[in-house]
Amino acid sequence: MKKTTWFGLLGAIAFNSLLVGCSTDNTVECPADFEGALVEEENSLIGTWEMTAIVAQKEVDLTKDNVENPKKDIYAQYTDCEKDAEYTFGPGRAYEFAQGQNASTCSNKVKIEGTWKLSSGTLGFIGNCSAQNLKIVFNAEKTAYTTTSNFNITDVNGLTVQTDVTFTYTKVEATQ
Repeated sequence: MKKTTWFGLLGAIAFNSLLVGCSTDNTVECPADFEGALVEEENSLIGTWEMTAIVAQKEVDLTKDNVENPKKDIYAQYTDCEKDAEYTFGPGRAYEFAQGQNASTCSNKVKIEGTWKLSSGTLGFIGNCSAQNLKIVFNAEKTAYTTTSNFNITDVNGLTVQTDVTFTYTKVEATQ
């Protein structure tokens, strides 16, 4: 279970399962990067995937519009800067998560780099001395994937709502 604010939600989904080992002399032992050739399952993930939807199982009101209007569609309540999030997966196992890089005047700029691996529908990340695994589900055409996690969301009135949240990422068509 995670406690998060909405500005930190994308960062939390990017690194919600930190696994850092420490030795007895208090030095940090970072997980080893993923290496090796890609397998067939991984080839469909190569490219850039932009966030296109965020849907909560329960309704939440995140907008400061003085109107109580909770929605399950979290993405519709986001600002352009919050919506601006994407993963880029390279053929050499390198990935980058970027937020707030494309929309103008964003103060939530984030870039995380590391290595990735996809195995049996589990997408693994190694980056910033941390490891994370997300269960992902592709659509039939493999043009979008979803991942779902449980969060405690604080709404506009300060109330906490515990709910599953599903993020959808859609593949960006390569321009030639």
